[in-house]
Amino acid sequence: MIPKAKIHSDDPATGYRQASVSKRILALFLANVGKVVTREQIQKAATNPETGLIPENWHQRLSELRTDSGYTILAKRDWPELAASEYVMPTTDQRPTAAKRVMPTAKTWAEVLRRAGNCCQWREDGQPCGLRAGDIDPIGGGTVRLTADHTTPHSINPAADPNDPEAWQALCARHQVTKKNYWDSTTGKMNILGILQNANRQQKGEALGFLLTYFGLETKPKE
Repeated sequence: MIPKAKIHSDDPATGYRQASVSKRILALFLANVGKVVTREQIQKAATNPETGLIPENWHQRLSELRTDSGYTILAKRDWPELAASEYVMPTTDQRPTAAKRVMPTAKTWAEVLRRAGNCCQWREDGQPCGLRAGDIDPIGGGTVRLTADHTTPHSINPAADPNDPEAWQALCARHQVTKKNYWDSTTGKMNILGILQNANRQQKGEALGFLLTYFGLETKPKE
């Protein structure tokens, strides 16, 4: 569901005092269903009411509202009319989500980090991310914090062995979000639309060409 009009929220995003970053961000969206909420408004809502500090993990908490809590929150990749820093929750409905997550033991996580060289293990087009814990993410901003990720997506195997280092990998927050967008947590199948939304223009064009050929809809090249 995509809103018919792009109406910006006039919510100043102040005064949110819920106990967690996720709950404060959710409160902002629930107060502005169907309206455009900006990055700045989300950061203000996420701000720790006691310290006045903006949490560096606010973007990951936003992603978890989509993937773990089942809320639909549109970004530019979902609705091209949005700017890169704009988001919309079109409805308060929640999708079914996968089973509760398990986490590796401290010993297992230490072995995963040792194996990874304390770097993000995400690879794309054959190139490793390589960001280290404590680095500044040149794309997403903020200080990199490595987190444990299921080698096999959680939606396929929610019961990963907490004592098996091979069942886990280290990812930075940005690539945790990317991976979550690649898999449908309700079916355990690849999220083809999510993959296409994250693809670059050339890859989107290649996918379009494949689909046109597949469905017998080839178009003549422009002269």
